[in-house]
Amino acid sequence: MSLKEQKTAELSDEELIHRFQDGDIYAFDAIVNRYKDQLLNFAYRFLNNPEEAEDVVQETFLRIFRNKHAYREIAKFSTWVYTIAGNLAKTELRKRKRRKYLYLSDMGYDDKEYEIVDPSANTEKEVESVFQEKIIQRAIDELPPRFRQVILLVEIQELPYEEVSKIMRVPLGTVKSRVNRARQKLQAKLSDIMEREKKNQTARS
Repeated sequence: MSLKEQKTAELSDEELIHRFQDGDIYAFDAIVNRYKDQLLNFAYRFLNNPEEAEDVVQETFLRIFRNKHAYREIAKFSTWVYTIAGNLAKTELRKRKRRKYLYLSDMGYDDKEYEIVDPSANTEKEVESVFQEKIIQRAIDELPPRFRQVILLVEIQELPYEEVSKIMRVPLGTVKSRVNRARQKLQAKLSDIMEREKKNQTARS
């Protein structure tokens, strides 16, 4: 039965990759459709740069396409996918440091790009929601990569600790410890950012 004749929702990730390994190109299309949004969300939050995030996701799928036979069902398919994407994102961070690029979040609060809001959504509640999201992303950006990765995988992608352990190739206890430390660091950075913002507002008033 062709994949076109069967609902992709009925197939597991592992069934899809096996079909792709057997030459069913439609299975690869189904994998892309299933993972593109969540991988883009992961990569964007890791890098806070839409162009770099798109490059990471495209390269992830390219590597899956080229190396489809490298996958063996000794781990979940999602573990393999996030391992590839995570390694690419960390490599992009190292490249960025070498090029001495600034994070998008390092731009000042007065920068026009930071303040873009949909005019049709110009309500106090929605503006506050956008502001809070920017603050949270800024705090995530300031986390060291190992803490940033674990907090995104657990809190944003909602992956179980066991799978994150395999993705990051560290013991389960290390994952739990990093999650706890990442949460503490994130809370501290959020408090620090909010305090800096209050001072900036006071200085501008």
